[in-house]
Order: sequence, then C-alpha cells, then structure tokens
Amino acid sequence: MAKEDFSGLEETLGVTFQNVDTLRQALVHRSYLNEHPDFPLGHNERLEFLGDAVLELVVTENLYNNYPNPEGEMTNWRAALVNSEMLAKLCHQLDIEGFLHLSKGEAKDSNSKARKYILANAFEAIIGAIYLDAGWDGAKKFITERVLSELPEILEKQLYIDPKSRFQEAAQEHLGITPSYKVLTETGPDHAKDFEVGVFLGKEKIASGVGTSKHEAQVAAAEAGIALKGW
Repeated sequence: MAKEDFSGLEETLGVTFQNVDTLRQALVHRSYLNEHPDFPLGHNERLEFLGDAVLELVVTENLYNNYPNPEGEMTNWRAALVNSEMLAKLCHQLDIEGFLHLSKGEAKDSNSKARKYILANAFEAIIGAIYLDAGWDGAKKFITERVLSELPEILEKQLYIDPKSRFQEAAQEHLGITPSYKVLTETGPDHAKDFEVGVFLGKEKIASGVGTSKHEAQVAAAEAGIALKGW
C-alpha cells in the first residue's frame, strides 16, 4: 500500500506543493490503474515526458554556462547525469519507493530491471510535477541540488566513460594487457536468459558480473573489476 502522507516527502524534495495531487500523480504507475480503474488521477507518463525535457534543459544550460568543453564531452557528461541508472539511484536515495502506486505484481518485483526504469521514470515525473507547481526556478533548484551535485564525482572518476572502456584503459596502462570476457553460465529460458560473464586479464579471472544480456553482464564484470583493482 503506497504511503499517502506526502509531508515528509515534500520535506525531502525541498518543495511544498500548492497542489499535492500533482505530486501524487507523479507516483502513479500505469499498472496501478489497471487494478484501480476508479482512481481519481491518471498515470505519470505525461509528467515524465515533461520532466525529461526540463531535466535535460537544466543540465544542458548548466554545463554550457560553466564548462568551456566541446559539445561531444558535455554530451557524455549529460548522459551520465540523466541515464536511468543515475535517476533510479537518486529516486532510491530520496526513499520514494514507498510512495509509488504500483500493481500488486509490480510491487512484488522490487529487484527487477523493470523496477529500475519505474524509479527513473518516477524521478522524471516528479521533476515534471515540480515544474508545474513551482515553475522553472523550483525545478531548476531541485535538479541543481539533486542531480547536478553528482557531476564532480562523475568527472573525478570518469564515470561518463563506459565501464568496459575504463577497465580496458586502466588494464593497458597498469599492466599492458587487454581484458577479455567469457560467458561463465547461462540460465533461464531463451526469452528471459540470465548471463554470468567473467572478465580476464590473461588467464586470470579478475571478476564476474551478471545481466539479462551478455553486454550487460560484461559491463557489470568490468565495474566489479575496476572496484576490485582500485582503478
């Protein structure tokens, strides 16, 4: 059952809504309405559409005004700030999950890839709700405090470069070796396979990762390898 007292969430977001139903709608997943057709509000996809545009413009404006770097570099930085992994992480940090209106099936499936996208979309919908309720300045303040605050770490750790490329560059720099990847296990039916992939330096397995595709598992293995090596 989703929480309905939004005062604590408003405090966490740093926004007091004039119309709290705007915030409530941002937390309604389409699946919930299939089970509750009499619910008085719509789902959050239109707010997500709006919030996505506001988020991208605020981030783009900030990068343009504060960094003299070429367009290609800033595009990569922006992608690292607004991708689904980052937005789902930020949504989780704000403890928003308990407020989401989900179907019973979606509510149970808390660790799925689908949940990550639901959280990321909810974060964008919240931005859309803040924009409607508090205007451009309110949305900009929220994005600056919650999203753009992640930029220093992204730049310091070069998180805008994909993990496989970062691991390869570090392995070549430190050891003169190019990593290789090998599928260790495949489980599940053809339409819903899970892969475990190992990343190797020479014959030594450094780490492994799992994912619903070989590429996703390779990326997870590379991230684990970077962490284990301290690179």
